[in-house]
Amino acid sequence: MSDFTSGFWPIYISVLTLLSIIGTWVFLKKQTTRKLAPGEKPELMKHTWDGDLQDLNNPLPRWWLGLFYGTMVFALVYLVLWPGLGNYAGVLGWTSLGEYEAEVKAAEAKFQPVYAGFMQQDIATVAADPNARAIGKNLFLTYCSQCHGSNAEGSKGFPNLTDGDWLYGGEPETIVATITNGRNGMMPPMGAALGEEGTKAVANYVLSLSGRKHDVALVGAGQAKFAENCAACHMPDGTGMHALGAANLTDKVWLYGGSEAAIIETISKGRSGAMPPMTQTLGTTSNQEAKLHLLAAYVYGLSKKQ
Repeated sequence: MSDFTSGFWPIYISVLTLLSIIGTWVFLKKQTTRKLAPGEKPELMKHTWDGDLQDLNNPLPRWWLGLFYGTMVFALVYLVLWPGLGNYAGVLGWTSLGEYEAEVKAAEAKFQPVYAGFMQQDIATVAADPNARAIGKNLFLTYCSQCHGSNAEGSKGFPNLTDGDWLYGGEPETIVATITNGRNGMMPPMGAALGEEGTKAVANYVLSLSGRKHDVALVGAGQAKFAENCAACHMPDGTGMHALGAANLTDKVWLYGGSEAAIIETISKGRSGAMPPMTQTLGTTSNQEAKLHLLAAYVYGLSKKQ
């Protein structure tokens, strides 16, 4: 990759661009030096069609040539004013980053009064405001929908934010902490400790906790092994622990699937999931805190609709 960021490529691009313009100019000049003398007929190129259609070597029309030369002049002026020749920034000093930052600054100034009003309200109040929800939805679609889906219902490995089930808790301050700092969830693989039969027994016990179809004969052994190996995180009754992000196993909400095979895979191989911190993603502008406030309110309000 470093080969494409070396000092050679800007020079290469600049030289190739200028040679292309100069070469086109020279080619046109060579093709347009001949002029017909008064009364001289154009040369017949020995191509005749349909009896009287002939190919004559006439000089190119001046207006047509003018368009070609005009585009080359325009190209040279453009390359002097704007970036286009390698690392040369252009006389005007324009950059896409500079334009982006100017647009962001203008947008921040426009929305700052709106944000200020919502910042004076708690998250629960903001979540009930239709205008705030509209802004929060736009923020969610921009920053969160790639993982949680545009409808916030998630997918395998990505939590559903609309169902009221929370790995780390659904209080406003917890949601703010999750968005701000991200989360790193990890369940260790237990296959080696439990063995194949033990894993199957624990899986069936877990299925029984949520009332799903299970092998009754395996539940007793599975319960004992669950108490020894799983209860420390998921609690003895399987209701989970928000402090660790340990899932509630009694509510029929499954992040990686609730079939026997999926649960056996989870127990055997473990699971590792991470949500990145969104602080930098939301920007380092003065309105970052307000965006976080509105986004947290939107997520908080999603589960309250249930």
